[in-house]
Formats: sequence, C-alpha cells, structure tokens
Amino acid sequence: MVTFATQNLIMDPPFTKLDILICRNLLIYLTPELQKKLMPLFQYSLAPGGVLFLGSAETVNTFTDLFAPLNIKSRLFQRRESIMQAESIAFPASFTHALTGVSKELTMVKPATNLQSLADQLLLQHFSPPAVLTNDKGDILYISGRTGKYLEPAAGKANWNIFAMAREGLRFDLGNTFQKAIRDKKSITVKGLKVGEGDGTQTVDITVQSIDEPEALRGMVMIVFTDVASPLEKKSSKRSNAVSSGDAKVLELEQEHQKFREALQTSREEMQSSQEELKSTNEELQSTNEELQSTNEELTTSREEMQSLNEELQTVNAEQQSKMDELSRVSNDMRNLLNSTEIVTVFLDNELHIRRFTPGADKLFKLIPGDVGRPLSDIVNNLLYPELAEEAREVLRTLIFSEKQVPSSDGRWFSVRIMPYRTMEDVIAGVVITFANITETKKLEAELREEIARLKGLLEAKD
Repeated sequence: MVTFATQNLIMDPPFTKLDILICRNLLIYLTPELQKKLMPLFQYSLAPGGVLFLGSAETVNTFTDLFAPLNIKSRLFQRRESIMQAESIAFPASFTHALTGVSKELTMVKPATNLQSLADQLLLQHFSPPAVLTNDKGDILYISGRTGKYLEPAAGKANWNIFAMAREGLRFDLGNTFQKAIRDKKSITVKGLKVGEGDGTQTVDITVQSIDEPEALRGMVMIVFTDVASPLEKKSSKRSNAVSSGDAKVLELEQEHQKFREALQTSREEMQSSQEELKSTNEELQSTNEELQSTNEELTTSREEMQSLNEELQTVNAEQQSKMDELSRVSNDMRNLLNSTEIVTVFLDNELHIRRFTPGADKLFKLIPGDVGRPLSDIVNNLLYPELAEEAREVLRTLIFSEKQVPSSDGRWFSVRIMPYRTMEDVIAGVVITFANITETKKLEAELREEIARLKGLLEAKD
C-alpha cells in the first residue's frame, strides 16, 4: 500500500517508524542551519535499521554519529542506534501549539523517591572517576564527574572536541592512545601523565576504550581519568632524605625521555603502516588506471564498430527504401491493371482461405475486408456454381487450370478460370480465381442461335 500526503519538513509533524526515507535533491536548496536541524529529525523518523536515500550532491555532513554509510556512491545511509546526540532534535513549531484552555505552564509531577537511583547518583558524584564519552572523532557527547582538572574550553569559537579541550600534558598522549584504541578495538591505559605546572602538578592515569556494547553506544569512545599519587611524593613520605633534588630531576627527565621514545616508536609504526597503505592504494590506482585505459580502448573500438555498423545500416536502409518505392510502384501498376481489365480476382491460400480480392468481388460474394482469412466456402455468392470449392481443390492437386462458364442468380454469366498461384521461387502457394463478365457475349450468342434457327426454318419452308 502506498499513501500519498503533502509534507512540509519545516512546519509539519514528522513521520515515524519509516523503513526508508527518500529525500533526494532537496537539502541542496536549504541553508546549512536548516540542514543541521533536519538531520536529527530524519534519524528520529526512521525505524531501527532504516535507510536514508539522499541526492547525488548531498551527504550527512558531520552527522556520522546518526547515520552510517551503506553505499557512498549511491548516497545510501543507515540509521545508527545512538541514544547520545550532540544536539537535541528540533521538532517543527507546529508541535508546540498550545491547546485551547490549557495552561502553557505545566506543573512538573515530582517522581516517586527511588532509593537505588539516589544511591547510584551518589556513587557517581563522589566515588566514580571522571569520564567523558565521545564519538569516533573526539566530539564530546557526555561528561561524568568533574573534569576541570583535565579539560578546559579552548580559546575562540566554542569547540567541544576533547583534543582541543585537553590540558597541557595530556594532549599528545591522549591523541595517540585515542587513535590506537579505535584501531585495535580494545581498552588502553596510559599511566603517569602529569597535568598542570608547579605546585599544581597532578599525576593522572587515562584509560581509553572503544565501545562495542551496548548497540546504542557502538562506535563511541569512553575516556576515564584517574588521579594517582606522585611517585616522588611517595618516596619523600617514606624516606624524605634518601633522594636528593638532583636525582628527582634526573628521574623525571628519564621518564619524559622514555615517553618520547615510545611516542616516536608509535609514530614510526603508524608512518610505516601509512606508507604500506599508500603503496597498496597506489598499486590499486595503477591497476584501476590500466583497467580504465583498457576500457577506454575497448570503448574506442566499439565506437568505431558502431560507426561502421551505422554506415552499413544507412546503406541498407537506403536500399530498403528504394525497394519499398519500387514495390509501391509495382503495387500501384498491378492495382490499376486489375481495375482496368474489370476482371474480378480472388486469391486463395493452400487451405482455400481468402488472402486477397480485387474490387468488384463484393458483388459476386458477400465479402468485406474482415473476411480475409476465412474459407471461401463459408462466403455466400450469387453464382450457380456449387462445385467451385471442389474444382479449386482439384486444380491445387493436379496443377491443371480449369475454365467454365457459369450463370449467376441475377441472370448474368461469368467465365470462371481457376489457376495455381506460383511464387517467384516457383512454389505453389494457393490458387487464383478470375471471374470475367460474359453476359453480353451470351446474349449475342443467344440472338445468333435464334437467327440461325429462323433462317433454317425459312429454308426448310421453301423446300
């Protein structure tokens, strides 16, 4: 069943539970601000696993957390089951029309006290480590706990990307760990990172985990910050005079040197992997280029063949047109010849079915154009010639023509001639029956007979 309805995306309520939403070549006429409002609305309208079909020049832009690509070339995207959205859905204004007689300020019903919910909230606030939930690009979707020691808003335009908000000391290691966690699909922990300067320095362990379960959070990344006691502070509390300030500085430099070596090794591995990928991509592009060249040569050959075939077709068409003109002239000559002789002709096939008849045949037989294909014996005629069909079969069998003078019911006489129908290939394909009107000849013959009989009587009377 197909239901047709007028839909205004900006003003009308959205449809829901759609399996497929086709919106082709519409978004390109809308402003970017309006497109950003419509994308979450499309995700809300689609059923789980639903498909969004956009135009060839349209895309989901930055809403990769709402739609996963199925076929980029065909502009097919599948709805992602995401419960965390960076922006709230902007429903059309018609959703918010107040009903007559209903107060616009609704009294919020206070929910019943839930002991488990309050306990969970208390644990999250005071005992759980600060954490951040982001998408695969690092855009922050949810913050749990106090993260001010690790994140701060970047200067300039508001940017909720965790790499832009990470404080000094976390940014480099956080970026490497984030990419590695997404690539390896596992949880990675980096220990002993220092945040802050001077007396405000804090040692932090960060854990980055790519999420596969539950389904609604698949593809997102959880980042957990855990404060740890400084190794130097622990040593000073146990043995305050065992390590000098110089040794502490050397130890700190060694730790930083080790971190830089690990970061350099990771960068080298990533660069090597990138080079291999680029090499593989280059080989694929070369192979594709060769295939395209081969295809281009094939298309060029096909084009030449099509041109040659087109020329041949034009020549054949000209010959066919010439033959059709000649056939038309011959047909006109034959029609005029048959009409001028005033001889009625009927053409029959091998089954003695009517194939064609000339003008005047409708005066002997009750023929109409629709009778073509019917047996001649089924057609009523004015001739006193009941053995006509049998004579035609005999001629078709023996190939010896037959000729008889036959009267009609209205007093006319016809010379009926039945001959085999021969094709240009000398194949018998039926019979031809001609009817020549000999009424005048018969009248003259009767008059002559009467005159002869009269003269003969006179001669006998004289004798």
